[in-house]
Formats: sequence, structure tokens, C-alpha cells
Amino acid sequence: MTQRITAQPVIDALLARQDSVMARLDTLLRFKSVSTDSAFNPEMARTRDFLCDWLREIGMKDVQLLDGGGHPAIYAAWEEAGPDVPTVVVYGHYDVQPAGPDALWRTPAFEPTVVGDRLYARGASDVKGSTVIAIETLAGYLQVHGRLPINVKLFLEGEEESGSPSLGAIIEKFRPLLKADAMISADGGRASPVTPTINVGARGLTALEITLRTADKETHSGRYGGSIRNALHEMARLVTSLHNADGSVAVEGLRALARPITNAQRANAAALPFDEAAFVADVGAIAAGEPGLTIRERLTLFPAIDVNGMWGGYTGEGGKTVIPDVAHAKITARLSPGIDPDAAQQVLRDHLSAACAEGVELSFAGGHGAPASNIEADHPLVKAARTVLLAETGEEPVLVRLGATVPITAVFSQKLDMDTLMFGMNLPDEDVHAPNEFFHLDSIPLGLRLWPALLEELAAYSPADFRTATDGSAS
Repeated sequence: MTQRITAQPVIDALLARQDSVMARLDTLLRFKSVSTDSAFNPEMARTRDFLCDWLREIGMKDVQLLDGGGHPAIYAAWEEAGPDVPTVVVYGHYDVQPAGPDALWRTPAFEPTVVGDRLYARGASDVKGSTVIAIETLAGYLQVHGRLPINVKLFLEGEEESGSPSLGAIIEKFRPLLKADAMISADGGRASPVTPTINVGARGLTALEITLRTADKETHSGRYGGSIRNALHEMARLVTSLHNADGSVAVEGLRALARPITNAQRANAAALPFDEAAFVADVGAIAAGEPGLTIRERLTLFPAIDVNGMWGGYTGEGGKTVIPDVAHAKITARLSPGIDPDAAQQVLRDHLSAACAEGVELSFAGGHGAPASNIEADHPLVKAARTVLLAETGEEPVLVRLGATVPITAVFSQKLDMDTLMFGMNLPDEDVHAPNEFFHLDSIPLGLRLWPALLEELAAYSPADFRTATDGSAS
């Protein structure tokens, strides 16, 4: 059996060179790696080149692009730790959300700027900050010890922010290359800045775009106002049908798909200290949602429907007295455990079709999705994270579910029979997907302590331990 190597010298080395870690992150954040807009394809390619060069430089092997027909994923491996320790996929993604609207950014979105204890830039929180921590951990081990404590396959996705459309094709094409015992994700962050938490699940997602047409062309509101249907009025009526007046979901088919919330789930949701009033006030919002549930229960255990965008008619400067003939909306539904995304997609379409006024033409596009994910509390990944967080904080970590969706966790579970620990360092207040996204600077040294310690702790388990855990969670 290969002698175990320790994390502390690696942690010391990483903390001693935080300036170089920050410089590497600064460079990565300057790439406009927006996956959803083809205008940024050259920037995506430059980002891949930078990351591949970096991975070769630190000593990772078999660095290559995994192409599934969209933006390729980046793969690299180090598999010389031996057969007695697990092989783990380390996941991150190099793509980011679009920056806009630019006018709402206090500093340029792709010019990383430190203000106080925050680093502002698009992708700083989601998820380049945590991805850099993961890569630097591998670099630290290879620099200090010349080896890693476990076998690692690094997988950096390029389409997470656009719904992972080619992820399935990548897995089918490169299945043998991706075979491993488990996965650690740099995506999926901490639930609290003060209470140590371990993510044991996330909601699923389904999304669609709807278009409705009420006439053959746009018309003059003086000649036709009050006599024909207005596309924007019809769209407003349609999306309003998704919820009841009390904020509850009005799509009965979706409610029927949701599993009843158990007392144990309620207890777990309540275990995290959570100030509901502060949560809402932090973003200057108004509380809403399913009556009879706490906000944590609404966020993690119950489906939610949101209109992400709605447009049509004239939106330019000044006025234009027209009646719009076409209106559009983008809708997503976050799905609680047990809801199949395809089934949710169908009940949404059925509801909207039934609610649409007679004679109005309604069409659908989109439909990508991912189911909710789950990992059991006694899984080796969770037990290792418990040990590491307890040693770091002196507190027993709380097991929490996320309200967000991390598609890779469910996809790898379904297609590769592999469980995932989400171990990102980002925090809920970091304006992810919004203007002025930032990363708390103190998360960087924290991550540089926790990630090396986690890899060392995982070396205490055998591959058989993970097979047993996966078999148990599948049942």
C-alpha cells in the first residue's frame, strides 16, 4: 500500500503564495467566456487554451478537449496514486453568464476589481473562484509532494451556464475516460458564512420559451385599440395563471408530481440558522411563495415557477402607439426531489395551452432540464467533508439542500453511477447571475485549507467504500 501523504505542507505552500493564486484568478476572470452567445466563441477558445496550458504546466497529464458538438469540456488526469485509493472526478466550469446590463455594473464586468474584502467580476463567484482553488490544490500537491493523495480526473465543463446541452454526448463519447468512484464539484457553494454546511442535494430544473401570436401584424392602437387582442396583454394573463393570488403554484399537474414534505425534511431544513426577514431585505424584495412553508422549505423542498424574461411590442425610447401582435416569455421551474424534468415540462405546456385564449396561437421552444440530485449522509464524500469542516471550524456541519440546480450532479449519477459532493466556496450573497457579481476574498484562503485537507481525508477510503455507498443510495 502506498504511504499516505499529508495536506499540511501543501496548505502552507498555497497560503504562502496567495498572490500568485490571485494573479491566476485575475487572468481567468478577464476572459469573456460566455457560452450562451456565439459572439463570444473566440473568447471561449482563448479560455480553453489558457486552462490547458496551465494544467500541463502544473504536471497534470492527458490534457485534452472533450468535444460533444458544442463548447468542449477540458479533461486532465493524474492517476498514479495506486489502486487502493479512490479515483475522483474534480468538476468545475469555465463558462460564465452574460454580463449585462453593463450600465448596472459599478466596475467593468470583465475587469476584476477588489473593493474592500470583495473581488468583483463576472464569474468570480460562479464559479471561477472555486475552480481556481480546486486547480491550485492539485498544483500544490504536485509541487510539494510530486504526487496526489488520490487519483484525480479533472473535468471543466464549457456549457454549464447554457444548460449543458452537449454534456450527455460528451459522456457517451468519452465514458471510459470519465469512469471514477465519485465526484467533487467546485460548483454548489456554502449556505452560510458562519455555519459550516455540507450540500446533500439540489433542486432540479426544466425550462421553456413560449411565443404567442394574436394577429398577422402589428396594428395602430387608435384604429384597433379596444377591438382586437393585444399579444402582451395575453402573455401577461398567461403567465399570471401560473400562480394563485396567495403566491402558491397554480399548475396542479406540477403540484401532483411533487412528493409530500416529510417531518424529517422539515427538521433538516430548519437546522440551518436562517433569518427570513434579512434574507428578503438583503435584496430589497417582497416575500412571496407557497403558504404554510418556511422560506428554506420553499427554496429546497418545493417546486417554484418563475418568468425569467418577457418581451414584445415597442421597447425603444419614446412612445409608439401600437398593439403588439407577438409576445415572448422565458420560464423556468425549479423542481423538488422526485420530479422528472420531462414530466414537469409537459404539465407546464399543458397548463399554458389550456389557459391560452381561444384563437391565440401558442408555440413552445426549449425544454432542457435536469432532475434534483441527492447524496446520502453516510456517503464517504459526506463523511470526509464532515471531518474536514469540523477540524477547520470546531463545529459540527449542518446538512443542507440547495435551491439552485447543478445539472452535472444528476447527469453523472444517472449516466455514470457516480455520486457528487458539492464543495464550492462561494456564498449566497454574491449576486450570482446579476450585475456586480463578487467573491468574498476570505473564501480563497479558506478554500486553500479545505480542499487539500479533503483530498487527504478521501485517501483513507477504498474504491470499494464508494461502490457500497453508491449502491446504497441508488436503492
